[in-house]
Amino acid sequence: MTTQEILKAARSARPALQQADTDKKNTALLAMADSLWSSRAAILAANAKDMDAAKGRISDVMLDRLALTEDRIAGMAGGVRQVAALPDPVGKTLRTVERPNGIVIEKRSVPMGVVAIIYESRPNVTSDAAALALKSGNVCVLRGGKDAFHSANAIVEALRQGLEQAGLPREAVNLIQDTTRQSANELMTAVGLVDLLIPRGGAGLIRSCVENALVPCIQTGTGICHVYVDKDADLNMALNIIENAKTSRPSVCNAEEVCLIHRDIADIFLPMLKKRLAEDRAAKGMQPVELRLDKAASAIIDGVPAGDTDFDTEFLDYILAVGIVDSADAAAAHISAHSTGHSDCIVTANTQTAENFITLVDSAAVYWNVSTRFTDGGEFGLGCEMGISTQKLHARGPMGLEELCSYKYVITGDGQVR
Repeated sequence: MTTQEILKAARSARPALQQADTDKKNTALLAMADSLWSSRAAILAANAKDMDAAKGRISDVMLDRLALTEDRIAGMAGGVRQVAALPDPVGKTLRTVERPNGIVIEKRSVPMGVVAIIYESRPNVTSDAAALALKSGNVCVLRGGKDAFHSANAIVEALRQGLEQAGLPREAVNLIQDTTRQSANELMTAVGLVDLLIPRGGAGLIRSCVENALVPCIQTGTGICHVYVDKDADLNMALNIIENAKTSRPSVCNAEEVCLIHRDIADIFLPMLKKRLAEDRAAKGMQPVELRLDKAASAIIDGVPAGDTDFDTEFLDYILAVGIVDSADAAAAHISAHSTGHSDCIVTANTQTAENFITLVDSAAVYWNVSTRFTDGGEFGLGCEMGISTQKLHARGPMGLEELCSYKYVITGDGQVR
């Protein structure tokens, strides 16, 4: 099917989703989760095709993003079940006002309608997005990257089998078959067919959608995440947080890309940082982290001199930009100048310093003594996420069920006229 045919089919499925009650949606979600697991052999075979085609073209870190295993498929199915267990966001009365003339005005939550998601080589996004869209009463149109095309096709087919078992239309979950820029442009300009567009990927994709979309668009994802180590920090805690934030999964948007260190502790902490991230990891046969150092840090430890763009780069790799600052306020100012508004952290034992940092840092998620890797729908209790919004209007941070709803006013009376 062409992109336009898929969009029209998706639009036709909208009434069935609008009318589906909570039990119907939950039954469908549980069937979709079961179908994911029972289809795991087909999904893994499809993923093997994608992996074979991608080897040698993308980095090992990005290959890890693409790879599926039985454990990862079990996690995807578990995420769908978690969404089924969450409260239904649709039809909630958000506010009720009774006017002096007797009319009653209710503000009720309603689905967006048709939600399109453009994403890259993370197959789990396929099931996460479909589950959140369905539970919030929305039809989803998925447009994945070419590297994960076979995987996404197999996942969508499994999800559609679950939908049919529950008596909902297959067209509630759709996958665009064209992975060229043309299909992305069609989604951006699908006025009247797409109610909300969510780009989830690299900076280029998000910038293209924000600049060119004629349909409503939520900016997501790019994460130049900072960890600032204050002069009053527990240094061992800081090392644990930094290692987790940088190395647990460097290819994701909540991974740390920049480490800022208070000048008063730099002489002590920088050698500790280099030992933990580079020397110790190399000794264990793990990928060491390449430290890209500003001038002040370079005077203390050996590393790669930071280039002009290193403090403005989402590396998505075992690379960390490291800089020295004079104070927590200076760290906050640096973050203000270089952050993408995703997730930023302070490590300190000083409550006043932390609270001031939290006030000054205008990001979707601000952490105090916690790894930035927790910016995630599942970790926030949302089941999974549609993406991480770095804008401020309507949705901010991990987008779950409530962020996929709009609202309408329902006005009831007994014949009032104005």
